[in-house]
Amino acid sequence: MKPVPRNLSAFLAGALLAGTVLAAPAAAKSTVVVGVTETISSHNPHGDSISMGYGIWCQVYGCLGVYDFRTGDYVGMLAERWEVDKEDPNIWTFHLRKGLKRHGDGKELTAEDVVHSINRSAKDPQTRQTQNVKHIKSASAVDRHTVKIVTKEPTAPLLEFIFDRVMITSKDLFDKHGAKTADRKYPLGWGPYKLKEIQIGQRIVLEKDPSNRWAKPENPDVLIFNVMREPEQRVTALLNGEIHVAQFIPPHLGGRIEKASNTDLVPTSSVELMFLAMSPKQKPFDNRLARKAVCHAIDRDAIIKAILKGQADRLDAPIGEGQYGYSAEAAAKMKVEYDPQKARKLLEEAGLVGAEIALETPVGRYVNDKQVTEAMIPMLNAAGFKASLKTPEWPTLWANVQKGKVPFYYMGRGSVVDPSPAFAQYFETGGSPRIGFSSPEVDALLQKERATFDPEERKKVLNQAFAKIVEEQPACFLWKHTLLYGVAKSLDYTPTPTGRVWGVDMAVK
Repeated sequence: MKPVPRNLSAFLAGALLAGTVLAAPAAAKSTVVVGVTETISSHNPHGDSISMGYGIWCQVYGCLGVYDFRTGDYVGMLAERWEVDKEDPNIWTFHLRKGLKRHGDGKELTAEDVVHSINRSAKDPQTRQTQNVKHIKSASAVDRHTVKIVTKEPTAPLLEFIFDRVMITSKDLFDKHGAKTADRKYPLGWGPYKLKEIQIGQRIVLEKDPSNRWAKPENPDVLIFNVMREPEQRVTALLNGEIHVAQFIPPHLGGRIEKASNTDLVPTSSVELMFLAMSPKQKPFDNRLARKAVCHAIDRDAIIKAILKGQADRLDAPIGEGQYGYSAEAAAKMKVEYDPQKARKLLEEAGLVGAEIALETPVGRYVNDKQVTEAMIPMLNAAGFKASLKTPEWPTLWANVQKGKVPFYYMGRGSVVDPSPAFAQYFETGGSPRIGFSSPEVDALLQKERATFDPEERKKVLNQAFAKIVEEQPACFLWKHTLLYGVAKSLDYTPTPTGRVWGVDMAVK
């Protein structure tokens, strides 16, 4: 059996070098079931902005490319190559692979499909992905396999915004049937898997297209995502052989998987930033001193040691080691020390001792999320707040966060490789309303880093933006989890740092 690649990008890179890859049909049907913690909210591939959703839709519809963690660079999927105009850095040209056939009817991918998808990401009434295309002024088809994108201003990190975040759907099906019918009845794409079933909030079923250039015989024929929010539920199902992959195992349950004869505990680094968000639009967080008091009140080291069992890396800056632009020297200058006495003095200065705050947290979405936030409440009270914890259902919390209705919450921002899209989304005026933060200085720095194509200079500007965000403190940056997965021994699978689950990463033994 061929060795399984470490991630989708590794296979794409190999396919790019080797030319067209034709996979033979598997001799027998194989099924892999994955226990996951989040789910898509609709059939609309533009209707969510979550890591798992991007991963599912990318392997169904196809996306322009992905990031290769081995090489630290981007690899094309539907796009074969691309370049920036030397005279005008606002102009990008993408050359699509020729001969890519759509599921079911064999229609070839064209530039019109890509243009349609970019426009739909921006204008669809249900879209949650406008931040991915906000820097694009126009997209047009130069010819059948060439797309020209013109940005509103020079945008060095454009690939991070659009590569595996713009799903390439079919213009002809959209025009003929309309969005709702096309999404539900004709979810046909150019990825290695076909969509077979969606039960919102319960499960998603994909089926391999053996004729697809990226599908391999050893990949599972059927890939099922079962929503299992409770860690104990995922672990028990894995040990009982009901699922083959269990996402996000809490450290205290890892031993059960390691001791079992039929499972392995597989760690992977994470590029998801965990943070506390505080909306400056709502009291008491309209006062910067209150926000700074929160950040000094949280003992991150104690939580990492006692609750996360050391399976996390503390963030001293908004990003951590391994992410684009990280500088240990800059991070040391931005570090916010645990100092409850200083937190209380800040509250006293602001006249906010005894201010009532309610921290809202997901339950079962992130590793030990409820336990982590429960530990924060006495820390906040010790600093002088009157804090309480709220645990709404994830769909309710997430919907309200996206609308900017939650003053104070614990959350993660996944897939932060190049931080530009994430920080434009959360901290730039006109981004998403999730925090509601606005600063002309931060805006200017984020705009400057996007317009800087020299890598070293761009990293300097990014860190200037990070420092200003830390000074204003609309968020307390906490840690990056070491993600633990439970994997059945009948499967070769190495999880990705993004938390996205790719069928082409898997080899059934």
